[in-house]
Amino acid sequence: MTFKDEKGIHTDFKERMTYGDYLDLDKILNAQNRLSGHHDEMLFIVIHQVSELWLKLTLHEIHAATEAIQSENYDGAFKMLARVSKIQSQIIQAWDVLATMTPAEYLEFREHLGQASGFQSYQYRLVEFALGYKTPHVLKIYEKDPELDARLKEAYESPGLYDVAIQALAKAGFEIDSEVLERDLTKTYEANESVEQAWIEVYRHVDQYWDLYELAEKLVDIEDWMQQWRFRHMKTVERIIGHKVGTGGSSGVGYLKKVLDHYFFPELWNVRTKL
Repeated sequence: MTFKDEKGIHTDFKERMTYGDYLDLDKILNAQNRLSGHHDEMLFIVIHQVSELWLKLTLHEIHAATEAIQSENYDGAFKMLARVSKIQSQIIQAWDVLATMTPAEYLEFREHLGQASGFQSYQYRLVEFALGYKTPHVLKIYEKDPELDARLKEAYESPGLYDVAIQALAKAGFEIDSEVLERDLTKTYEANESVEQAWIEVYRHVDQYWDLYELAEKLVDIEDWMQQWRFRHMKTVERIIGHKVGTGGSSGVGYLKKVLDHYFFPELWNVRTKL
């Protein structure tokens, strides 16, 4: 069967919306503006733009999952969080594509980036904030854009995914320290003994606390993938620029190695040892 045999296919779009119209493809496909004449700059731009689109969807799902947990719609939250993990796997694989670019090729256009750097990705900061990693010094980067600055500050001051998971433990009857439930949300979350003991009980009585157990495992999935993303990022940067300072002024590989030691949901990892 050929195209002409498909009698029902629509071909007249003079007054109808097309696939390209719906997706606004003209804007998307004309947004790759190379500042150099080098072939591989296209690869560099596309990889980062695709990653930002995946980050947008990640935020969409995490925010919805956070609201679902607050309303005790666990099944809905589980589906959204499972989707986040699948998105993360796609972003990780993007590093493998970028790693096909050699150091010599990157040097051909690196100077054109100026001080622009992935370090400045506001969506990545929003993901970190949503996972409870609050770093006040990064907010200064976005002060030149009042609307964006306000959005970052709102996320910075709001409860994250793990905050509502801990609230769910309290709703289930676990005794959680008030200093955790009433903590300053602008501070990076730190491990707490009462939270750890609650998760230990959840893992010891899976049938009794199935929703909380499943929630814990979904959070571990997300953190696991997040750490794999961070590792692939660090190794790709090391492969391409070694230990040079990043275009944004960070120590590059040194900085990326340090963040590998951070845990978003520390008690869920401590539980593995304590059980």
